[in-house]
Amino acid sequence: MKELNGRELAGYVKERQAHQVKALRSRKKRAKLAIFYDNDSPVIAKYMSLKQRYGEDIGVEVEVKKITPADAETELKRVADDASVTGIIVQLPLAECDMKILDLIPLKKDVDGLRGKSDTATAMAIHWLLTGYGVELTDKKLAIVGHGKLVGAPLERMWRESGYDVTVFDRGSDLNLLSNYDVVVTATGVPGLIKTTMLKYGAVIVDAGTASEGGVIKGDLDDAARERDDLTLTPKIGGVGPLTVAMLFERVLQAAE
Repeated sequence: MKELNGRELAGYVKERQAHQVKALRSRKKRAKLAIFYDNDSPVIAKYMSLKQRYGEDIGVEVEVKKITPADAETELKRVADDASVTGIIVQLPLAECDMKILDLIPLKKDVDGLRGKSDTATAMAIHWLLTGYGVELTDKKLAIVGHGKLVGAPLERMWRESGYDVTVFDRGSDLNLLSNYDVVVTATGVPGLIKTTMLKYGAVIVDAGTASEGGVIKGDLDDAARERDDLTLTPKIGGVGPLTVAMLFERVLQAAE
């Protein structure tokens, strides 16, 4: 098995960003990220802690605040009008608040890309990961499993605009047909959904699915697939996630410029 190690690539990006933060400060400029969430899902807690730690490492302040339907609009408008905040994230999935609160994020501060006016950070991270490891997408059959707002839908749009041959597998699709595809990106949040028998010999698999099962964060890929020597895979930990965080802070710093 060959690994697509996003953590390794993110390390290079982080080093550059730390220098960029110092350069900003020398010009009396600062970057700040505000993160809002409305539930205590272990997956959400994990990703927020990663972002907080990353911000500390490169010298960017990260504010985290839990919101309710009663105060969500007030809190979003507060940071939207705060010139010191250069990036805003509403951590998905939301449990109580309406998705319409995303529209309160100014486009220049929408570092996650969830307003649909730019590619999402996760979709960009997946493209970064494949490009960084020299995975050629031209003349390949690409499959996306799941069509969510964070990964599937924006990645499909990005790849179609690039002229790639991409097929989306959504609810009700026959996943056994994945055996015809060279590159598979899966992001459903259903642990173990993608079985080894569904995957083509020599395929490249990006597992961007996250779910909590028994307190353990799990992806969409069945463990048996990780025993195969012919596949190129993202690791259980450190695949897409680290590069997504790096991409978020890239946009936070761009906004600060």
